[in-house]
Amino acid sequence: MKILGISGSLREKSHNTALLKAAQELKPENMEIEIYSLKDLPLYNSDLEKPEFPESVIRFKELISESDALLIATPEYNYSFTGVLKNAIDWASRPSSQSLLKKKPYALMGVSGGMSGTIRSQMHFRQVAAHLDMTALNKPEVYIPFGGKKFDEHGNLTDEATRDHLQKFLNAFRELIFSVKSEKEISLN
Repeated sequence: MKILGISGSLREKSHNTALLKAAQELKPENMEIEIYSLKDLPLYNSDLEKPEFPESVIRFKELISESDALLIATPEYNYSFTGVLKNAIDWASRPSSQSLLKKKPYALMGVSGGMSGTIRSQMHFRQVAAHLDMTALNKPEVYIPFGGKKFDEHGNLTDEATRDHLQKFLNAFRELIFSVKSEKEISLN
């Protein structure tokens, strides 16, 4: 099972990217998580779609196409998810008649420095994902407040309760992906 991990943060020492690395460590058997950085994607501009997409966008779209699901970790900026993540979603959904995100399973998680734990950013992302007809892991949820207290100076997730919860979250994600794959196989027969 191939999962594409996407961080909504470009910061070198991002807790959200560190959360994806923790997910790589705590993932269930038969799950591979590849983390992709959004730093090379240009700002979305439909003029850049012709005659073909930029090379970095083509590679990003290939990775999405090859993956069984998306694991997204995003901070919260101004009560929403980040512009860099929105930009990536815009590229992945184009052209709209061939969106790679339709029915794509995804799980959303996030770390914040404050007490909100990215609740608002995740709710806003879910609105966009619903419009794109993506398939969400709704429960359990991963909202990690006060991230500076849960990770060490090297970006390792050290809080045991959070590690346990992340493992449960990843197991539930695996079950969702199996469910979606089974539905696709049934519909093909």
